Amino acid sequence: MATRDEQRQHPLPLHILFLPFFAPGHLIPVVDMAAIFSARGARCAILTTPVNADIIRPAVDRANDSNCHGTDAPSPAVDISVVPFPDVGLPPGMENLMSLTPAHGADYNFKFIQAAQLLREPFDRFMTANRPDAVVSDSFFSWSPDAAAEHGVPRLVFLGSSVFARCCSETMLRTNPPETTTNPDDDPDDDARLVSLPGLPHRVQLRQSQMMDPRKRPAMWAFHKENDAADQRSFGEVFNSFHELEPDYVEHFRTTLGRRAWLVGPVVLASKDMAKRGSTDKAHVTDDCLRWLDAKPAGSVVYVSFGTFTSFLPAELRELARGLDLSGKDFVWVISSGTDGSEWMPEGFAELMARGDRGFIIRGWAPQTLILNHPALGGFMTHCGWNSALEAVSAGVAMVTWPRYADQFYNEKLIVEVLRVGVSIGAKDYASPRETHAVIGGEVIAGCIGRLMGSSEEGDALRKKAKDLSVKARSAMEKGGSSYDDVGRLMDELMARRSSGEVTRAASFGTDNVVA
Repeated sequence: MATRDEQRQHPLPLHILFLPFFAPGHLIPVVDMAAIFSARGARCAILTTPVNADIIRPAVDRANDSNCHGTDAPSPAVDISVVPFPDVGLPPGMENLMSLTPAHGADYNFKFIQAAQLLREPFDRFMTANRPDAVVSDSFFSWSPDAAAEHGVPRLVFLGSSVFARCCSETMLRTNPPETTTNPDDDPDDDARLVSLPGLPHRVQLRQSQMMDPRKRPAMWAFHKENDAADQRSFGEVFNSFHELEPDYVEHFRTTLGRRAWLVGPVVLASKDMAKRGSTDKAHVTDDCLRWLDAKPAGSVVYVSFGTFTSFLPAELRELARGLDLSGKDFVWVISSGTDGSEWMPEGFAELMARGDRGFIIRGWAPQTLILNHPALGGFMTHCGWNSALEAVSAGVAMVTWPRYADQFYNEKLIVEVLRVGVSIGAKDYASPRETHAVIGGEVIAGCIGRLMGSSEEGDALRKKAKDLSVKARSAMEKGGSSYDDVGRLMDELMARRSSGEVTRAASFGTDNVVA
């Protein structure tokens, strides 16, 4: 087997193609991951559409600049290959899920799924022309393992979830516990019934209402079943996580489920410029926010952000504002750019914000990694999207968890019950970003912030554990760390496949190729 030093001297470096889904939470970690493999001697390409290429190009440029190491010698690169966005009836330029608003119906989501299926033809053209050594594609591209196999290339899955969430999801898909626990004609109050997920290393229970019920969402259930079947036909899966964070579930995934896995994160630690990660041109937002934070004592500020897609009803926003006020803590609150007006603000909140000393509101994109790593930060209220959760872990910040949909309720269980670095807000209903959620009162919100950030045995333990995990996260990415070694092992295995003749090479990737 070739060593990693030999790989770097090989006239043809390892070539990896990345195919991310059209959403920020899928795109951004893929760019970071490509930068990690590129820094270790691989040549990487990201196949995507014009609008998504524009989103990731600044990050790709920074990764390439970083890998040049200030020399004139050619350096392995991360390239972008652009293909047209499939015509599925979406408006021109609507190529990323972040362009959706609550006004768009559910059919828009399914048009994006349809577009993902139609990328196979340009994918095949790219593979014929370039024949990489491996494909890392999003789980949503269920056709990709078979398409890659037709070209004699192994496909690796990347979904951007925790190993814990993947294990929970696998149990759900195999055993369908909601269906075996309740009858569809049961009283609606049975949504409060606890459902156990069998066979996992820890006892994991969720309310019926916190789970995706296949009887209520048959199309989405079928979509996940199809993706899971395709994932099981793949060479393995790469995770944005690290072994020390969830060792029992890495073992469960590999041994009990019989799935191959390489943990290569936290990939956020590969980003060389936290201020610009995921943004285009928002330097003024960063500067204003950091100046505000610089004036605050260490550990005194709670950061509130719920990701790209989460939307709140006016009643929810009102109670959240009340909770922040009642908590007595200073706060940075990221509000969706689609949230207009101030009619949701409780009495006195506008005046509170006008003073500028208690709160700082950001509309739209925020420099999240910089905020989380600022000394003034003392807690993070999050929707439990895995990127956000892992960024908090990397920064050593404990969390107030407020999951809404997708894998977020699983991630909450990991954060609160397994890792013990969070306090649950008590969300009980699984609903899509454009569906109604129960309103959580301001007193509850303030109480959870107090438990997390207050001077108590519980708060002290949560914050200490978060700091400890941060040290382990950074160690995992350093030379000799668990994630560093997993990257090397995967590259060694892929290089050995090429050396054995299992994969043959064709042309090299070119920067910003356009695949017609």
